[in-house]
Amino acid sequence: MRIMQVEKTLVSTNRIQQMGHRPLLVVIDKPGGTPAVAVDAVGCIPGDWVICVGSSAAREAAGSKEYPSDLTIVGIIDQWEKQG
Repeated sequence: MRIMQVEKTLVSTNRIQQMGHRPLLVVIDKPGGTPAVAVDAVGCIPGDWVICVGSSAAREAAGSKEYPSDLTIVGIIDQWEKQG
């Protein structure tokens, strides 16, 4: 699991059928870090700190072992003091 912050929504209207209409978000692990695309399984908004899972856990969290995701948001952090 990784702690990341939601930067913004990502609009992608042309998708493969397996992706359905799940929301996609741009997340970063640190300010100035490399952005990544995550499937939103919980209903996040930009600015939220979230818990993300990757690999096969990401596919299961998105709803299916066949779902094409490498990163899925599984929780919104209510309170956390960022270090550094």
